[in-house]
Amino acid sequence: MIPGSTNSPNNGTKKLGKSSLSDWWLVFSKFRKHGSKIATMIPSSRFLSRKIIKGIDFDKAKCIVELGAGTGPITQELLKRVKPHTKLLIIEKDADFCNRLRERFPSSQNPNAEIIEGDAARLDQILAERGLETADHVVSGLPLPSIPENIRYDIMASSMRVLGPNGTFRQLTVMPWVYRRLYKKYFGTVKFDLVPLNFPPAGVYFCQGFRFSNAS
Repeated sequence: MIPGSTNSPNNGTKKLGKSSLSDWWLVFSKFRKHGSKIATMIPSSRFLSRKIIKGIDFDKAKCIVELGAGTGPITQELLKRVKPHTKLLIIEKDADFCNRLRERFPSSQNPNAEIIEGDAARLDQILAERGLETADHVVSGLPLPSIPENIRYDIMASSMRVLGPNGTFRQLTVMPWVYRRLYKKYFGTVKFDLVPLNFPPAGVYFCQGFRFSNAS
């Protein structure tokens, strides 16, 4: 979902305009219906979306994966920065969110990005089906603490199987610091950055060194 050139001001994304309200309503209605299965009741702010991709070397990255893209606020920031040589895989399980993503980020304008309606626990298989062996970074908007432990482990283990040795697993949260112990259980290195300007206040866990022995 990135154009052949990054010089265009829109970078293959449609301007939001009134659609930002429809995005807000779609996320809120999903949250009201499914509760904790949705990470938040409103889309991530630009502050949170920019924080979660902080430090990615877009000149060197060959493959970046986004899990649980929702209506695409993080996707939009990725598309502004990702280079033509990088494959961007946007994985979302909800069909309505996938339709919204395809509407916002048409494949005709973003040839090296792909929106996939699929299961994050199958990430290693999804990459293999596309002839990809590794990802440089995995950016997650999934509500991992609310997901059953065995499924949560499968998601993170699948992600870590495809990450390169210097790759990062990046997880947003709207409950700052609360789940630090959870991520420390699964990763050797966990760093947390607060994003106070998000509503509600949020943050990002930057994780490396998955502990495969901690199977549920």
